[in-house]
Amino acid sequence: MRRQAISLALALLAGGTARAEEGAAAPAAVAVEPPQLVQESPARYPEAIADQGVSGVVKLRIVVDESGAVGTVEIVERVHPELDLAAAEAAKGLRFQAATMDGKPVPVVIEYEYRFVARPKVEAPAAPRPSAIVRGQVRSKGTRDPVPGANLVLADGTTGSTDGDGRFSLAVPEGEQVVEVSAPGFEAGKFHEKLKRGDELEVIYSLDPLRLRPYETIVHGERERTEVSRVTLSQEELREVPGTMGDPFRAVMLLPGVSSVLSGVSYPVVRGASPASTGYYLDGIRVPILFHLFLGPAVVHPDFIDAIDFYPGTPPAQFGRQLGGVIDGRTAQPKDDRIHASAYLDLLNAGGFVQAPVKSTGTSITLAGRISYSSLLLAPLANRLQPDPLPGYSNPSFVLNFWDYQGRLEQQVGAGRVRLFAFGSSDLVGSESPDPRVTAATESVLFHRGDLRYQLPLKDGQFEVGATVGIDTLAFASQGLDQPKSRFGFDEKSWGARTNWTDQLGKGLTLSLGADFDHRAVNVAITAGSRGAAAQFNEPLAVGTFGGAFAQLLYKSPGEMWTVIPGFRLDAYRLDPDVSELAPEPRLTVRCKLGDTFSLKGGAGVYHQQPTTLVQLPVADVAGLRYGLQRGAQVDFGAEWKALSSLHLSLDVYFSRLFQTLEFNPFDPEQMRNLTPQPFDKTSLSDPNSVLRASDFASDGYAYGFEVLLRHPLGGNWFGWLSYSLQRSVRYAHYDLYDAHDNYLGRGEGYLPYAFDQTHVVNAVLSYRFQRWTVGGVLHFNTGRPETGIMTSSTMVEGTDDQGRPMWVRVGNQNADRLPPFLRFDVRIARSFAFDDFMLDAYLDVLNTTFSSEVISFEYLGGVYGGGGQLRRTAQGLPITLPILGVKASY
Repeated sequence: MRRQAISLALALLAGGTARAEEGAAAPAAVAVEPPQLVQESPARYPEAIADQGVSGVVKLRIVVDESGAVGTVEIVERVHPELDLAAAEAAKGLRFQAATMDGKPVPVVIEYEYRFVARPKVEAPAAPRPSAIVRGQVRSKGTRDPVPGANLVLADGTTGSTDGDGRFSLAVPEGEQVVEVSAPGFEAGKFHEKLKRGDELEVIYSLDPLRLRPYETIVHGERERTEVSRVTLSQEELREVPGTMGDPFRAVMLLPGVSSVLSGVSYPVVRGASPASTGYYLDGIRVPILFHLFLGPAVVHPDFIDAIDFYPGTPPAQFGRQLGGVIDGRTAQPKDDRIHASAYLDLLNAGGFVQAPVKSTGTSITLAGRISYSSLLLAPLANRLQPDPLPGYSNPSFVLNFWDYQGRLEQQVGAGRVRLFAFGSSDLVGSESPDPRVTAATESVLFHRGDLRYQLPLKDGQFEVGATVGIDTLAFASQGLDQPKSRFGFDEKSWGARTNWTDQLGKGLTLSLGADFDHRAVNVAITAGSRGAAAQFNEPLAVGTFGGAFAQLLYKSPGEMWTVIPGFRLDAYRLDPDVSELAPEPRLTVRCKLGDTFSLKGGAGVYHQQPTTLVQLPVADVAGLRYGLQRGAQVDFGAEWKALSSLHLSLDVYFSRLFQTLEFNPFDPEQMRNLTPQPFDKTSLSDPNSVLRASDFASDGYAYGFEVLLRHPLGGNWFGWLSYSLQRSVRYAHYDLYDAHDNYLGRGEGYLPYAFDQTHVVNAVLSYRFQRWTVGGVLHFNTGRPETGIMTSSTMVEGTDDQGRPMWVRVGNQNADRLPPFLRFDVRIARSFAFDDFMLDAYLDVLNTTFSSEVISFEYLGGVYGGGGQLRRTAQGLPITLPILGVKASY
């Protein structure tokens, strides 16, 4: 009888969190190294049951402490009392090189298996026979990861096992041999070899894993919780969420505190704020637009993203010039073991990703990009839906295209690292025609970013300095009525710099300092088509300069019961030549740890932002400064409880006071009628005060709410969460008043629900991975927005005119109804296939499988002014459904 000992990969991180405080110039991702086996401890097959022929695998869960020694040993799966005892006793003799997090030893929990095989005794050969050498590596199909501790057995009793890199070397008899290879978590494989005396054969044996990409083998190295309301999603949580097309950033739409402008539209409405009040970052670089075409994926390839930090409120001091939430994407650290690549193809677009290390120079190169072919699929359908053209004319062609790219070059320089990162995106939507008589129009959005940074790890912190340049373009083109194409566009060029430093001043005391600078120049470019000479010019529109500095001190009490983080940020805003604003922002975060599983938290801060439009536009962030700054303060309290080892519960209560809002919305009838019309000429367009002059679009308001998140992180073959948000948001507004017969009575004013107020939002997310299949679903529910005429209809009630005839009667917005609630169900189904050198995934991801229509307005028909007949109200909506069928190959 013989014993086979097998070690498994790290399964669950149990303690020792990384020290990377908010506000610090922390690494993009925590460096986690699993423990490495340095001393085996074989288990003897008990002689007492040697004749019983008992075989099996005893699974253990053991604690490896900071020294690499084995502490607690727990039997997870039993086989026989004698074998269970032998395995548990043997495990105590194992020795490891301790796991580390950011270079510091930490205790971990791992799974370890002993395989006991009852075998008949093999008679020793009468005399030694000539042998050959077989050496090579055992690795997993699909991922090409080495399989340590795999067992190799020949029919004559020759055995061997692989080392930590999956490598082995066997001396075997000549002739035809069958090598049987087995390892826990893999199907056993048989490999036929024909050997001659003296042969030295180099081989690779690939084993088929029983479970592809198992969730439980993923290591989590989350940063220590110091802020109040951060939610972090990572790895499969970002790519396996149903209804997101596998895009990491779209998963944010399902977190607490988030609602939407419209189901399927990617831009989040965070805690009732304007969509433009939420800031998007990628490794600290401000991203001007995050999603393609509002409904599409994000502008960054999914394989570039390692984790996303979402701050619905009270973000830390390094984030400035932002009134609402923050979405901070962290790119994945480059891998230095081998070339990694992937390519995918679905119904809307195709993309590729490749990462290549150059070990001899310490260099890493990463390239990625995507391109859509939406027009090829959707244009024929859209064209068929158009009415027949007039004789001699043709219908315009539908256009819906996008592309993006990312490139990163990293180089080790001494103890530090230099990184050059470039990325960009383009979107084009509308209609085009070669015939100038045909009316057509397009909108295009384009941006490029180039970022150079240097990072130097310190003993207890890090120093970083960086510079960024950017180009942004927003353009509108139109033609028709025999007029050549006209173009109206904004072009913005920007450059900026930043630096931050963090270090430990003493035990329990860490200081973070940082500064950033951003200079932007916006031009307006116009080509006005006419039957005669076309008018063209390109003139400066606005030049703005933004600068900020922050300081943050993190204090931990002895025993780490209390964590207190006072912070301060000061931002300066300037619009050339004579507009300047200074914005001081004190901030404070406090956490109280009551035991190992329960914490209380609280935070408060002051925040500012330049005026915004509905979504972020290049010119609005600069030229809008002449109207002043938006000002607000936020307070957030909550609690966190790890109810079980795999269930986390988080509660948040918040209040946000908006002392001044400057939110320009072109779909707000009240704001639009206050605009002062200006002549369309070169002089007015070069003067921002003439182009956009609102008599009064400033307001104030407040928001409050309650958020619950019950979450099961990756593990046990599944992940998911249940979130509920109660959120109210109001603004001070003026509105018209009417009597019961629709007669105008005058004006009213007061606090009214904000246009994006959705009081109740519920999300239930679940994804389960079987051996080859992954199945998941999302249930989303939200109550309706107010029907106040802003991006919807205005509420009307049944009434009569002065003669008693039935008619729809307008009501003041203080009595406005709400649109009906909305419910949808999303589904994702994926099938994985493992080949020797690559993995193939086929998937179907469907947003809104129920084809539910979210009501965006009502049409009021009938009555004396509505076409006659009985009064009737018809809901207007569109069942936005996105079925994405695709395949992805990973090498």
